[in-house]
Amino acid sequence: MLSKLGRVKEKDVLSFTLSPTHTQVLVWQTTNLWRQEHPMMKEKQIMIDFSLTLEQRMLQSKALDFAQTEMKPIVQIIEESDNPKIEPWDFCQSVFHKGTELGFTSLLIPKEYGGLGGKCVDLVLVLEELGAVDVSIASSYFNLTAAMSLFVTRAGTSEQQKRILSHVRSGEPHLYSAAESEPNVATSDLFCPIPDPNIGLKTFAQRDGDGYILNGKKSSLVTNAGIADAYFIIARTALDKPLGESMSIFYVPANTPGLKFGKRTEMIGWKPSHHAEIHLDNVRVPAENLLGKEGEAAKLLMLLPEVAIGLAASYVGLARAAYEYALNYAKKRVSWGRPIIQHQSVALKLADMMINTQAARLTVWEAANTADTNPQLAAMVKAPAAKTFAVDVAIKNAQTAVEILGGYGVTKQAQTGKFLADASIGYSCDFTREVLRLGLVNCL
Repeated sequence: MLSKLGRVKEKDVLSFTLSPTHTQVLVWQTTNLWRQEHPMMKEKQIMIDFSLTLEQRMLQSKALDFAQTEMKPIVQIIEESDNPKIEPWDFCQSVFHKGTELGFTSLLIPKEYGGLGGKCVDLVLVLEELGAVDVSIASSYFNLTAAMSLFVTRAGTSEQQKRILSHVRSGEPHLYSAAESEPNVATSDLFCPIPDPNIGLKTFAQRDGDGYILNGKKSSLVTNAGIADAYFIIARTALDKPLGESMSIFYVPANTPGLKFGKRTEMIGWKPSHHAEIHLDNVRVPAENLLGKEGEAAKLLMLLPEVAIGLAASYVGLARAAYEYALNYAKKRVSWGRPIIQHQSVALKLADMMINTQAARLTVWEAANTADTNPQLAAMVKAPAAKTFAVDVAIKNAQTAVEILGGYGVTKQAQTGKFLADASIGYSCDFTREVLRLGLVNCL
């Protein structure tokens, strides 16, 4: 095939590696015909190496140990509690602080700001391990904070970067929240092509001298609302322009006057997480806390595919956990005098679970690699593809685990109920599956 396609040129090679130090690669030269069939691919050649460096294996092992020794006992306490007034953050705060000390939230921050200067691939390795124990802790506390910290380095001025990220160098734990959704506004309005100023967010930021006055309400689904140290608030700075031209993003510390929160929202899953409404009542924000320029929020957020990719990695962890749980049960449960894994109907289900989990992982890894090399392609195509597929696999694996466990699968004593409830939340988390895939199609 290579002789038919012609000779390989050095300039035609695109490195898709987890480490620049690896030299063993699979070379596949493509032609103009192949490129016509795959218009998204600008490069002519792909080199693939799925090996992890020693440093990445150590990071992965560190995350696994942290998840098992620090997270798992806390998750068990929260999951088994029947107290409706329990505050998960009271238990999770120490876990978050320890994870911060290990560098999980500063993994993507450049070294000049006190971070580890890692890649998106490094983050997904960590989040899969955390997600295998609890997807909500991985997604809400670690992924969101790590991604928004990175966002500051990309969207903020030099002064903003030094000021907002000063806690990184000092080692002080800092939890972030990003507030976009509103109670009576469909979040999918962000994808609406109709240039009608009446469509979209209602929270408004009025310019007032050397600052802005923010008024409005954010929905009860805002992650970390009420417990975060600082918030990234998306608000309109012009009511006579379409949403895409009038959204701006502000950095708002938690102690800002007028910033208020509703009670914690109870959901069918994600019990260790914290979501609540945000009320903005004449919240004054200095102009230097506007990230980017007025109306640039939509464009700036396109610089952050890591949020969706990190969420996807967390759900790969959940998918893996459901598969391993069902596999372990199938090896021990006996039916007709033999372990049920030896029955073809069960064996085929386990095979599907394993294959789909592996496929989801590779999709996430490719998206993570693209985030480091082509952020726009990652944001528009790879990230939504990875997020939706990983969640699909997690939901399917959870459902299959329930089936494999039979009657025990629907009891509270089994973990299958937690898997299914946690997986289902991913369907609409950070946009629904349909909205993301329809947006993806526009880029094909």
